[in-house]
Amino acid sequence: MISRIVRASRPVSWINTAFPFAAGYLLATGEVDAVLIVGTLFFLVPYNLLMYGVNDVFDYESDLANPRKGGIEGDVIRDREEAARVHRAILWASAVTVVPFTAWLLLQGSLAAGVVLAIVLFAVVAYSAPGLRFKERPFVDSVTSAVHFVGPLVYALVLADVPLAAPGTWQIWAAFLTWGMASHAFGAVQDVTADREGGIASVATVLGARPTVLLALGWYVLATIVLATLPWPGTLAAVLPLPYAVSVARFRRITDDTCEDANRGWRTFLWLNQPVGFLVTMLLIAVWKGWL
Repeated sequence: MISRIVRASRPVSWINTAFPFAAGYLLATGEVDAVLIVGTLFFLVPYNLLMYGVNDVFDYESDLANPRKGGIEGDVIRDREEAARVHRAILWASAVTVVPFTAWLLLQGSLAAGVVLAIVLFAVVAYSAPGLRFKERPFVDSVTSAVHFVGPLVYALVLADVPLAAPGTWQIWAAFLTWGMASHAFGAVQDVTADREGGIASVATVLGARPTVLLALGWYVLATIVLATLPWPGTLAAVLPLPYAVSVARFRRITDDTCEDANRGWRTFLWLNQPVGFLVTMLLIAVWKGWL
């Protein structure tokens, strides 16, 4: 059961939420304290269990009908009785791990920081939960998905009393948000056919495969432009979205009938995160040490 719960949290993606929080908080405060450690642990595992676990539970029927689901892109249990047991365990594990961390973090920061954390957690639940299902609201789906990843960074900045509108700050979170919207939109392309057959709406089912790919490409380019306005050496970060743009551009001629071909690009995206994350880390260290 524990292995099922761990798989539901998508370990390959843990770093994508923990790193933005840790990097943002550490650079803003320059301190390794309890807030940094607890916050990083929270956004490493419990946050991802809540985000992906809730999605697995409430997307179960559509995931069963989607041949892409399984393994790295989401564990699908074919036996319904076993699935029901695992889903209950996932929801309980989410509550047991998320609530204590959240309660502690709410006591550490300002009211503004608490509001940001509440919004981020609401976005995580609202994406999949019945009655809200932001994932089925075209364009809102992409924004909400992006908030899942930029949210930990924004929370870290507010927790550290950094003005979000300050020059050199707004470009980072705005570019990250645009970047996240691009990634979500492109990820939805591969499911155009499956989602339409299942009656699920998304940015890709509304626009179609090819326009969505072009939209994602445009958002990656916009993220590059925004990062290029950072003062030196932050300007170097402008090259980071470009590998994603190049990868997505390969599918600019895709059609609704061939939408599943985009899965190759989505898998490329998953592994691009590793070297790009390394480059982000090296850039942050260089800035921290004053090497640039």
